Amino acid sequence: MKLRPGPCPPHGEYGASVGDRAFRIKVRGEFQQLSEQQRADLLARAAEHEPFQAAFTPEGNLTYDLAARPFFTFRFADSGDTEADLAAATTRAEEAAAAWLTERGLAFRLVTTTAEDLSQAPLGKRARRAQRGG
Repeated sequence: MKLRPGPCPPHGEYGASVGDRAFRIKVRGEFQQLSEQQRADLLARAAEHEPFQAAFTPEGNLTYDLAARPFFTFRFADSGDTEADLAAATTRAEEAAAAWLTERGLAFRLVTTTAEDLSQAPLGKRARRAQRGG
């Protein structure tokens, strides 16, 4: 089966919401039982999914290094106002990742999903300095 070009996830179906708090969601998984053709197709498109090009985007960003290991990561950016919005965004991210892989006929196993509310993230050294006014 050939991989078809297209957005990641398919057709922008993720549907990030709008709110005051920014969320980052990582959906990690493992490719399973890839045929030789699927593996070759993924390797041929590896430059498009290079881990060093990773970014959190509303439509999702897929990275993998199949030559090293059979794992992948989808990164999604979303937003909302409440903890319930974060939970809903996490569910949407998992569903979008699964839909993208399924649409391409790829067998997979989702391993972990992590979600971060950036409004709750600790401030870095520069941000703390800026808060102090120096």
